[in-house]
Amino acid sequence: MHTDPPLPSPVYSRKNPFPARLLTNRKLTLDGSEKDTRHFELLLADSGYVYECGDSLGVFPTNCPELVEELIRALHASGDEFVPGNDGVPKLLRAALFSDYLITQPSKQFIAALAEKAGGGAPLLRELLDPLRTGDLEKFLWGMEYIDLLHDHPSVRFAPEDFAKLLRKLQPRLYSIASSQKAHPQEVHLTVAPVRYETHGRRRKGVASTFLAERVHDDARVPVFIHSAKGFRPPEDPNTPMIMVGPGTGVAPFRAYLQERRVTGALGKNWLLFGEQRRASDYLYGEEFEAMRADGFLTRLDTAFSRDQEKKIYVQHRMLEPENAREIWKWIDAEGAHFFVCGDAERMAKDVDAALQKIVAEQGGKTPEQIAEYLEAMKKAKRYKRDVY
Repeated sequence: MHTDPPLPSPVYSRKNPFPARLLTNRKLTLDGSEKDTRHFELLLADSGYVYECGDSLGVFPTNCPELVEELIRALHASGDEFVPGNDGVPKLLRAALFSDYLITQPSKQFIAALAEKAGGGAPLLRELLDPLRTGDLEKFLWGMEYIDLLHDHPSVRFAPEDFAKLLRKLQPRLYSIASSQKAHPQEVHLTVAPVRYETHGRRRKGVASTFLAERVHDDARVPVFIHSAKGFRPPEDPNTPMIMVGPGTGVAPFRAYLQERRVTGALGKNWLLFGEQRRASDYLYGEEFEAMRADGFLTRLDTAFSRDQEKKIYVQHRMLEPENAREIWKWIDAEGAHFFVCGDAERMAKDVDAALQKIVAEQGGKTPEQIAEYLEAMKKAKRYKRDVY
């Protein structure tokens, strides 16, 4: 009897993302918080994916359906017109706007096309397209979306196909993985703060963060892939101490590091510095971390809740407290600790780096040149690692 050979299992990747089921969408922040930070758990069974601590999960989102419909109306279209999809294959306008294209931040090509079509009706746009005024154009466009520009120039008409050709491809978003696969073999966890804000009298939504928080229901699947980050791994030697600075959602990879060290029985000391606005409402994974401190697994746990007292206290201030400064220097200089930072690149990471320089200067008695050499040597030895965004 002839039987067909079994079909090979599909190989999942960025080009062929795995359709993961969302198991958990839990709010981490409590009443009284100004933020909405969430814990997501996705099922990776049958994906064949292997991830390491420090890696990111790539998520392919779809756009907000209400915004899609509003754009269709602004284009005076029905949504059933055929336009090129991002792979060149024709598809319905509604479907293309939903899944193929970035429909929030306007492209330069669209601005140029709008200015040309508007003729004398958009003098400011024409001026801002001058290559010497790139900075002014960026300022003008901050918090503005395609929908605003279409509403502001109602006399300008775009054929659906022409409009689609001016759009950029919708890209995946990368989120730091907040779990160890050794602790959760079939799952991947994320810590995400959905982006919501108001500009120009309209409420805006971050595409991928609100996709996860609001739009993945019941049997819907989340297309995902693993993005490897070889430069942000915990120490290979399980006995090496770790100092982890992760305020806000920057704590995600360190939750993974700690889970992994616990499961593998690593004996190295662990020190976490976490910061947020208020202890009562914003202490992300607080119960987990406090339990780890209580049983001694988390050697040190320092928190900085900026709004719990009159003067704002951040993680870099905790680092510079005399006892902490002495201990950080001892851990990194005498004990060879690895120093990790994850989170906001704009301010936090710079302030933490400045605090670390100050500790090396004061505790190590080093000159500015020696400080630079010392930290450069730490980076070369992969003992000072940052995942900032």
